[in-house]
Amino acid sequence: MLYLVATPIGNLGDMTFRAVEILKSADLIASEDSRKTSVLLKHYEISKPQTALNNYNERKVVPKLLERLEKGETIALVTDAGTPGISDPGYLLTHEALQAGIEVQSIPGPSAVITALTLADLPLHSFTFKGFPPNKEGPRKRFIAMEAESPHTLVFYESPYRLLAFLNNCLEVLGDRNAVVANDLTKKFETHYRGRLSEIIEKLSTEKIRGEYVVSIEGLRKEPKTKVESDL
Repeated sequence: MLYLVATPIGNLGDMTFRAVEILKSADLIASEDSRKTSVLLKHYEISKPQTALNNYNERKVVPKLLERLEKGETIALVTDAGTPGISDPGYLLTHEALQAGIEVQSIPGPSAVITALTLADLPLHSFTFKGFPPNKEGPRKRFIAMEAESPHTLVFYESPYRLLAFLNNCLEVLGDRNAVVANDLTKKFETHYRGRLSEIIEKLSTEKIRGEYVVSIEGLRKEPKTKVESDL
């Protein structure tokens, strides 16, 4: 059995009872960063062997994990925060396990995407999650432009090093839309910057930018057609 275990995105108290029990019962924990996972395991008094599985080594490690799964072992996959596979390692192992006929179960829990959206004061009935944008400006602007005509709320992840550059690109490509930038979700100093993109950029330009951010931007608002336009 392969378990995909969601872990807290900040507050360790957000770990579910089921997730704790799965980690306690697993033969092995595959973690994105064993140092960060060790903090979580220590908090819940869990003592289990770990192996690293990240974007740099997964093609080498996945076949070894499949061998163990095929022998009947139980492996729990966790990332540094949130749900495995969502802008984090996990897809390759999950895909290969399913192709090999190994049972896979997802243990739901915290997600930065959903947490940020519920507090964004933007429409939630339909949204598009885009993950991390490209690092370089040209590809990044094209990446943003792909959703320029979308009516759905757009959600992105971004690092502190490129946040202002990304927001400025969004302003240039999408226009001055309503947006929310969330930081330190579920932590003591959780912060939300709300307003037009231009207003958020002005505010962030005067502050220290640390940690990872979730950026939610309203979709394109299409004005209702007039009666004459509708008749045409």
